[in-house]
Amino acid sequence: MKFAIIKERKNPPDRRVVLSPEKLAEAREQFPQAEFIVESSDIRIFPDEAYKALGFEVTDDVSDCDVMIGVKEVPIENLIPNKKYFYFSHTIKKQPYNRKLLQAMLSKNIEMYDHETIIKKNGARLIGFGRYAGLVGAYNGFRALGLRDNLFDLPKVETLADLDEVKAELDKITLPNIKILLTGTGKVAQGAKEILDHLKIKEISDALYLTSKLTEPVYVMADVMEYAKRKDGKVGDKYEFYKDPSDYESNFMPYAKETDVFIAGHFYGNNAPYLFTRDDARHPDFNINLVADISCDVDGPVASTLRASTIADPFYGYDPQTESEVAFNAKNAITVMAVDNLPCELPKNASEGFGDMFLEHVLSAFFNNDERGILKRAKITERGKLTERFKYLQDYVDQE
Repeated sequence: MKFAIIKERKNPPDRRVVLSPEKLAEAREQFPQAEFIVESSDIRIFPDEAYKALGFEVTDDVSDCDVMIGVKEVPIENLIPNKKYFYFSHTIKKQPYNRKLLQAMLSKNIEMYDHETIIKKNGARLIGFGRYAGLVGAYNGFRALGLRDNLFDLPKVETLADLDEVKAELDKITLPNIKILLTGTGKVAQGAKEILDHLKIKEISDALYLTSKLTEPVYVMADVMEYAKRKDGKVGDKYEFYKDPSDYESNFMPYAKETDVFIAGHFYGNNAPYLFTRDDARHPDFNINLVADISCDVDGPVASTLRASTIADPFYGYDPQTESEVAFNAKNAITVMAVDNLPCELPKNASEGFGDMFLEHVLSAFFNNDERGILKRAKITERGKLTERFKYLQDYVDQE
């Protein structure tokens, strides 16, 4: 079987790659029956020469390969029919902007495996860039705070070599006495927590966070059962919530009253209640003045996220009274950081971490007869049709 590491063609350019040169060499050693080819790229964080130095063929034509491995969406005109593809397709939540992409994959008889659908039996994701989104998102939140309040001037992550340099920059700052809310418990939230802990910010309990004024920076990590509650007043169950959140409503306001900086690292599923609405943000008790929205669901559960921001221009302001965008440092505005491709700022570390997971869980499945069912669960399209697990996308595909 012949695998290709494909060139990233989406704009803005993404410098990440699924397998670094060293990780690809490891794959070759583990699976000698496989052949690995690299499509030439002038933007990849690891240059063509780094792959060539380890003996890999680097070429402009990968059309004779069986499996195409990328990171972001492949433009429709670059899809090669009758191939297997791995990338983030951003179609499984019926995203309108990628409907034509899914339609094209079906018409071109492509076997599509979305990185997001590579999961365990229990539905937990096996691979992703979540940790790096969390790391960069939390850092960017503090960068916004420093710039807005003239406290300190952190450089952009993309100007730093790696995670060690990111943490070295954080060592230079002193935070004011603020209360920070971090939502989520998954890889994104754990990445953000890594930054909070590196800054030696004290983690406290929900009870203490919600009832006390403190004399030092503190944070609380809130799980979904803390910021959502059952409508009927019964005790909630997070697995029930994940399965069907329609019996739940937001319990976010007690946190909003006590929070200065909100780092949104939660997963937001269909039909889940919003954390806070535009009405909530207008409430006199609403205290949050900075949101680092790593989850970045536009017009979704975090009312201040009007749009995704960019690495080039990461911050904007949300005026709760007019419900409109203003300058990030405007008076009485909520400062918003909502970059939706955060791991791109740390492409080397993010690629290396992702490659570890891809090699362990995905490549191995090609050579152990998919004994854990990973490929079977992840496959969205096959022989021009949606697979059983993704039949729910049919109405999305059928729309003009």
